[in-house]
Amino acid sequence: MADQPQRALVAALAAAMLSMGCAAVGPNYVAPNPAAPAIWQGAAAAQVTISPTTPEDLATWWRQLDDPILTTLIEQALRNSPDLHAAQAKLRQARAQRALAGAELFPTLSGSAAGQRARASAKSSGGGVANLFNAGFDASWEPDVFGGLRRGEEAAQDNLEASEASLYDTQVSLTAEVALNYVELRAFQARLEIAEANAASQLETLKLTQWRAEAGLTTALDVEQARSNLEQTRAQIPSLDTGRAEAEHRLAILLGQQPGTLHSTLANSAKIPEIPERVIVTIPADTLRQRPDVRAAERTLAAETARIGEIEAKGYPNFNLSGSIGLAALTLGGLNSVDATTGSLLGSITGPIFDAGRIRQQIAIQTAVQEQALVHYQSTVLDALEEVENALVALTNTRQRQQSLQNATRAAQLAALLARHRYTTGIIDFQTVLDTERTVLALEDSLTASKAEHVSALIQLYKALGGGWLPTSVEAVASAQGKSS
Repeated sequence: MADQPQRALVAALAAAMLSMGCAAVGPNYVAPNPAAPAIWQGAAAAQVTISPTTPEDLATWWRQLDDPILTTLIEQALRNSPDLHAAQAKLRQARAQRALAGAELFPTLSGSAAGQRARASAKSSGGGVANLFNAGFDASWEPDVFGGLRRGEEAAQDNLEASEASLYDTQVSLTAEVALNYVELRAFQARLEIAEANAASQLETLKLTQWRAEAGLTTALDVEQARSNLEQTRAQIPSLDTGRAEAEHRLAILLGQQPGTLHSTLANSAKIPEIPERVIVTIPADTLRQRPDVRAAERTLAAETARIGEIEAKGYPNFNLSGSIGLAALTLGGLNSVDATTGSLLGSITGPIFDAGRIRQQIAIQTAVQEQALVHYQSTVLDALEEVENALVALTNTRQRQQSLQNATRAAQLAALLARHRYTTGIIDFQTVLDTERTVLALEDSLTASKAEHVSALIQLYKALGGGWLPTSVEAVASAQGKSS
């Protein structure tokens, strides 16, 4: 009995070598190689530079907008966003599941110790008292001969990598949403200032018509028309302020704060961020490698492929080794004796004989799931390419619209000055003054909105390119959150 542990060890090692030497059942995963265009169709019209880049080049794209407040808000969002915290928790869950799947490949070992004191019946055994002490170890192991456990570990690893990519994708969306809402906030503030400035100008026009009416140079009709024009402009101010407040509140939520907490920080108006003179975009193939949602879809496809082999292994025999080694004696001192050694070793094999096709149907189900994952991956690739092209078109068209509105606004402002002067001298009627004032307000408001749309198109382009994440920074945040939880 003394050499039983050695024999058990030899048997375990032999089984280990057997299991490691056998190929895992099921299909081996081959990563797809999606076809990507050589160049973006809208790049030339958008006046952007195409160049091979790395994640570091796009990691902090918002700094190109040269707005310190925006940079501060994004940095706070990356630390405190509830969505990012949820993605980090999912990543920690995936890591634990990966570790659990790896643990299934190893034996389990447990220890026990017990002491017993029993008194026998006086009539049956003379009333004697007996002691029994034992201690030992129990071990069991399921050698992964056909690779089912290894396929499970492979799937868990793929899921872990998909969770990491999903975390990065959350950061991409978060940085873009903060920037978009910040631009919207600044646009509402600028439009408010335009409305208030036009209201002040229209108030002067009202006073002018009142003076002319009192002097008998015009009628009350001009006065009431001027008053109506002024009140229509004033009526726009509350709606614009509502939009400003909503954008401010959304920013606070994105930063993990209560609505209203950013009011002191954002109360003062500031210009809408401007697009840098040179915009660099990645080549299409690099974009597909950079975008985390494409990476997450590809890793999910790999996991679903591995699960086919995990299920297929259930149709093969299952081997199990179990054994124990211990000591048993009537006294504690007797446990030190060689004669106190006990042990056992058991090997078993089980396998399905008839299951009415359950395993076969489970394989069919998982194969269909794998095919769905492949279609989802292909769709994600196409969506990524579409989003970049759409953003480039938007960048081109918003720039052209902004240039036209700038020219129109300058002409309208000059026309308003001329109309007011001619009305004062009695050359034209008051309706022309009203029309030019309304045109100025509409064009200035549209011009401000177009500036915001132009910057928003650039933000959407950076998002479509997969910018806004860097593995080292995301891992550092995730690690810090893990330690604090």
